[in-house]
Amino acid sequence: MKVYSTERIRNLAFIGHGHAGKTQLISSLLYLAGATSRWGKVDEGTTVTDYDEDSIARKITLNISAAYLEHRETKVNLLDTPGFAGFVVHARPALRVADCAMVVVDGINGIEVQTEKTWSYANEFMVPRVMVITKLDKERADFGMALDSARNAFSRAIVPFTLPIGKEKDFRGVVDVVRMKAYEFDEQGKAHERELPTEGRDIVEAAREKLIEVIAETDDSLLEKYFEQGTLGEEDLLPNITKAIASSKLCPVYAVSSLTLVGLQNLLEGIIEFAPAPNYHEAEYGHAPTDMNGQPIARRYDANEPFSAYVFRTIADPFAGRINLMKIISGRIKSDAVVLNSTRGVQEKLGALHVMQGKQLEKIDEAMAGDIIACVKLKETQTGDTLCDKSAPIVYDPVQYPEPAIAFAIEPKARQDEEKISAAIHKILEEDPALRFTRDPQTKEFLISGTGPLHVEVVVDRLKKRYGVEVNLKLPKVPYKETITARAEVQGRHKKQTGGRGQFGDCKVVFEPLPRGQGFVFEDRIFGGVIPQQFRPAVEKGILEAAEQGAIAGYPVVDFKAILVDGQTHPVDSDEYSFRAAGRKAFRAAIEKVKPVLLEPIMNVEVTVPQECSGDIMGDLNARRGRVQGMEMRGKNQVIKAQVPLAEMLNYQSTLNSLTAARGSYHMEFSHYDIVPTHIAQKIIEQAKAEGRIRAEEEE
Repeated sequence: MKVYSTERIRNLAFIGHGHAGKTQLISSLLYLAGATSRWGKVDEGTTVTDYDEDSIARKITLNISAAYLEHRETKVNLLDTPGFAGFVVHARPALRVADCAMVVVDGINGIEVQTEKTWSYANEFMVPRVMVITKLDKERADFGMALDSARNAFSRAIVPFTLPIGKEKDFRGVVDVVRMKAYEFDEQGKAHERELPTEGRDIVEAAREKLIEVIAETDDSLLEKYFEQGTLGEEDLLPNITKAIASSKLCPVYAVSSLTLVGLQNLLEGIIEFAPAPNYHEAEYGHAPTDMNGQPIARRYDANEPFSAYVFRTIADPFAGRINLMKIISGRIKSDAVVLNSTRGVQEKLGALHVMQGKQLEKIDEAMAGDIIACVKLKETQTGDTLCDKSAPIVYDPVQYPEPAIAFAIEPKARQDEEKISAAIHKILEEDPALRFTRDPQTKEFLISGTGPLHVEVVVDRLKKRYGVEVNLKLPKVPYKETITARAEVQGRHKKQTGGRGQFGDCKVVFEPLPRGQGFVFEDRIFGGVIPQQFRPAVEKGILEAAEQGAIAGYPVVDFKAILVDGQTHPVDSDEYSFRAAGRKAFRAAIEKVKPVLLEPIMNVEVTVPQECSGDIMGDLNARRGRVQGMEMRGKNQVIKAQVPLAEMLNYQSTLNSLTAARGSYHMEFSHYDIVPTHIAQKIIEQAKAEGRIRAEEEE
């Protein structure tokens, strides 16, 4: 494969709601461009980017997949991203490295909840957008409805570049608004020009007028010319479209059908002509490895700059081993180069360079700034790391994943799998940074945490199929916390004499509640030397140790302040251990006075359902102690926004399926912690006693 210069590269992340048609669109573009000889279909499990058995079986994308095509002396890198709630967070690292986002919208349903979510991710990384409305050959498909739903949802100049000719099964062509030409398509997706249809001509002219207005507003001289002449010619229009898209002042919309190939040739030509190249960025900014809070360091997308690359995806391939996908930010790189992993402070030999076509690796000799490549079997490099020239070190900020929303206790079915489970899960964690694998210090259980039940279910399937480990999942653990609601001043005194040198520590501590989310604050207000300076941190450690064990139900105590105000010491018997024990005793003494309460996580929940189901859903959310915050129409669906305790949402998908005949979807994110109602708290405390979370106070 030839080496492409930065200006001849396009990096596209395909984002949108689940089942909007992202994977099929990529597969059809690859086929149309001749990048693949076989036209892959999602329903047949033959697409390039959904290649692992879990994705094929479920017919959903589970993580980022990469492919590429070559057209008109340009290389187009295509990143397929998940659209389902449990996996949509993986769209963020794809957008981190993309130079343009292809927002794929279902022509039947219009804008859906995950479309808005991924649009917000694109806002976060300031990525320009192109919109593609798909499935226009299907029954009930409505381009106008989908376009209106986009304009209502997003405050941006959303302008159609192609408009459909025909509707539903009669969708056979498009009108090119930019060049004012009409095309019909044969079975191979080849466009044949025809006369502009007279029907709907006013819609076409209105779209073109809107496009001209948007382009005119991007430049003062163009605006002046527009006011003088009342329009702009193609010589002014075409060269400025890319500029308008790159500055996020314009979002073009293309009408397509991925299964009949109608409109795809126009989309492909538009990508080559109008999608921004990597060097449209002013620069990427990082930090010196030795000073992460210092002045930012700039790297331009230029082959003459020092080499640097950002690793955005790790794949644990059972045959090739670990595969790291990275975007070259600056410079150029050749096979067998030795580079610095500046995130971890180690050197890596890259070996052979590759590009990925789904699961297939194809060797290349060299790659330039802006390109996306893969390296195999790097020893230390993981997702989020920076690779760079050791003579010009830089670290790029990694993408941060949100905290998991749900956790399950996990244990192997067979005792002989106890050692295998940890190694297998850690390999899966390399691929999926949105997962967490921890051990509960109280119950000693291993917890697997993810964005939802389906996320964890996929991990369990992968453990069995790929690593031969079968596990049991127990009911999710709700991460309750505890806090205090009153102020108290207490004394913690630890004294022990057993012959010889004894133990002595005495402290007086004031405990105060803090606002929600403030965590723990320790303040030293001792004047003089009643407690020597070296022993005061031990009091803080003792308080924190006791707080971790909880006050009423064995859950960590948070959002409180401990003020050390007085104490006593012994010239011989006092030591760090004694004052740590005194801090623990002070905390336990305070519990009787500070009125502790239980806190539970409250989730922001968005439920998208057909309008006729909205009443049942609202009633069910209210029964789950939820508070409905509002409702809105999104396309043909009703979106209900509510705040609901996580404990009430653990098995929500099955209820949603039964109430909506599996036509509803939901998404939830952590919002805040709130006090548990008394009658619910009592049940939680009783359960904690049954689980052994509440332990008798130990003798010091």
